[in-house]
Amino acid sequence: MRIRALAWALLLAAAPVFAADVDGKWTGSIDTPNGPAMVVFNFKADGAKLTGTNVGPDGTAIPLKNGKIDGNNIAFSVDISFGADPTTFNYTGVLAGKELKLHTDFMGQPIDFTVKKAD
Repeated sequence: MRIRALAWALLLAAAPVFAADVDGKWTGSIDTPNGPAMVVFNFKADGAKLTGTNVGPDGTAIPLKNGKIDGNNIAFSVDISFGADPTTFNYTGVLAGKELKLHTDFMGQPIDFTVKKAD
């Protein structure tokens, strides 16, 4: 009986780690002064670890860093170079079905946008 109770407790404790179904390709756009900019992420979950890429405007796959999953919440960083030293974008996001609401900022200006899972 104790083993069964322990097994249930461990299962319930691990459930939030596996709640997010984030694996796959996610697409959307960000409004910029020059018009909408396409955003593409490819995510792979491994327990509480998130890996993957952000596809840059030139089509280059930029690896995610420090990716984490906690229930339906994710966090990761991406280093993007604008011709000089790379700028680190720290993202946080909340998964709701096939939509992922993401937040980051650039030079103190918040950027909020939604990407959708590509089928």
